[in-house]
Amino acid sequence: MSTGSWLVLVDLQRIFGEPASEWFTPRFDEAAAGAVRLREIFPGRTALTRFVAPTEPTGAWVPYYQQWPFALDPANAALYDLVPALPPGDAVLIDRPSFGKWDAATRAALGDTRDIVLAGVSTDCCVLSTALAAADDGVRVRVVADACAGLSDTDHQRALGVMALYAPLIEITTVEAILAERGLAR
Repeated sequence: MSTGSWLVLVDLQRIFGEPASEWFTPRFDEAAAGAVRLREIFPGRTALTRFVAPTEPTGAWVPYYQQWPFALDPANAALYDLVPALPPGDAVLIDRPSFGKWDAATRAALGDTRDIVLAGVSTDCCVLSTALAAADDGVRVRVVADACAGLSDTDHQRALGVMALYAPLIEITTVEAILAERGLAR
């Protein structure tokens, strides 16, 4: 089992960060800036996740992608790339065709850790889905509110409120609090 926490940065991809994208997340740049600061203090203990469209959607994903056909267009494949501010480097890369990124394979890739610091987009979708699955798996989850962004400020706050209901499994925190925990606060 892994000792120490891992930083899991959820879906900081062009598809959510570029204003022209149909899945643009307002405040993406603010979340990414917080993620960059956090990554500096988790060398060798960072995972970068990517939401990727399936080759052939099945089940409830069929009507989902009928609503968002651009996401399956091969011409848009580069939109699934991570943003330049967060190059892979030594990070563990986790690609999933689902909102939630926590599963047995993710846990194994992170050395069976029982403690994650979670940030990214969108708070009200992929971050929420990942946090709940990890908490349900017995993992301590700290969601860094100011390194996350939702589809709207209201949706961001609602998602944080839902996750706060899962205390003590899920804790809502800030970039500064994580830095202070490591003796690096400004």
